[in-house]
Amino acid sequence: MLVGLARAVMEKTGKEDRLNKREAESFKEQGNAYYAKKDYNEAYNYYTKAIDMCPKNASYYGNRAATLMMLGKFREALGDAQQSVRLDDSFVRGHLREGKCHLSLGNAMAACRSFQRALELDHKNAQAQQEFKNANAVIEYEKIAETDFEKRDFRKVVFCMDRALEYAPACHRFKILKAECLAMLGRYPEAQSVASDILRMDSTNADALYVRGLCLYYEDCIEKAVQFFVQALRMAPDHEKACVACRNAKALKAKKEDGNKAFKEGNYKLAYELYTEALGIDPNNIKTNAKLYCNRGTVNSKLRKLDDAIEDCTNAVKLDDTYIKAYLRRAQCYLDTEQYEEAVRDYEKVYQTEKTKEHKQLLKNAQLELKKSKRKDYYKILGVDKNASEDEIKKAYRKRALMHHPDRHSGASAEVQKEEEKKFKEVGEAFTILSDPKKKTRYDSGQDLDEEGMNMGDFDANNIFKAFFGGPGGFSFEASGPGNFFFQFG
Repeated sequence: MLVGLARAVMEKTGKEDRLNKREAESFKEQGNAYYAKKDYNEAYNYYTKAIDMCPKNASYYGNRAATLMMLGKFREALGDAQQSVRLDDSFVRGHLREGKCHLSLGNAMAACRSFQRALELDHKNAQAQQEFKNANAVIEYEKIAETDFEKRDFRKVVFCMDRALEYAPACHRFKILKAECLAMLGRYPEAQSVASDILRMDSTNADALYVRGLCLYYEDCIEKAVQFFVQALRMAPDHEKACVACRNAKALKAKKEDGNKAFKEGNYKLAYELYTEALGIDPNNIKTNAKLYCNRGTVNSKLRKLDDAIEDCTNAVKLDDTYIKAYLRRAQCYLDTEQYEEAVRDYEKVYQTEKTKEHKQLLKNAQLELKKSKRKDYYKILGVDKNASEDEIKKAYRKRALMHHPDRHSGASAEVQKEEEKKFKEVGEAFTILSDPKKKTRYDSGQDLDEEGMNMGDFDANNIFKAFFGGPGGFSFEASGPGNFFFQFG
């Protein structure tokens, strides 16, 4: 009786198994139909139903793995592919899918093992052969990228990661490395985009948080950068790069603010020291360092160390050739040191970038100073300041005219006589202009004196001299001994 009962139970169980298998096959066929239509979500649902009916069928897991791969869910797909080969180690497509998932996720070594197993089962399998080559190519790209990162050849690392990501599109590690290098190359929007894509999928990814912070840090948004570094360290307390970056960011912010405070208080020496210390914190932070150089240049200009100020501003524009403030500061220093051509060049650069009325006027003023610098400097010829009074100009003329008068050098060589005659004429020319308020105003404003009908080559310096000293016969030079002269007044 017991034997009969057991047989009945077995028959019932066998019948249920056969029904389950038939139903599972039906679900699988429906899944295949949806898969063929590229309706992968429905295909996934039916493959799941098939697995629920027959949880030990390797092909069902393999099919669902294929569907998940089409949906870009490689980590979930990997679990199904691994289960399929656990149930049936001879399942070639299962090994191929497992390898493909490993490769897509960036684990090229594990992918190689899966493809090797598929080739052991079917050594002529073309897909396994190709995928094995792809996995080895990714391994090679990783090695090259690691070496180039140490060499700081970030462009080459980006190239290698782009190639690797063609085979491993779901690898966050490759994407993060690429994003970090893009940030180091100053391609912040691209780096931010990569990091943001990862954070949308995994908001706790410490590496992506670090890269977001790095971009903000290099764009001189230091306070926001610190927030991301702190968040990254909250997710991964041992994240070395985030720790270093956070420390540098805080130090840089503090030094820069202290320098700004010292500058506002007029303590230029301290401001200089603080900006210099800040510049030593992180040579990779180009944008912030450009501002620090410009700030220190401003300090040097206040200390009247104009050559040092020019050098600082030059360093600033080397780091950031779009930095208008640095060009403006350097241009002013060039004007102050009478390097007018250089000043015009900087103002032209500024005006080309920002065509404002203010920048146009600054350029015009510099061009005027350049034009004026190419004329004779009458103030220098007379040896007076540009703000000299009428009496000072007269006294200077008296002194210089007597010094260079041809009669005083009648006994000198022909060469010396010619040079002194030239200087005597220039002194008269300078006095003619600077002693006439109207001409002086035109000269000071940079206008062409010839427009007033004055041909400076036509006037007679002797006539000016005679007029100044009281007309013809006013006095003469006579020798009282070798090299000595005295005035003889009539």
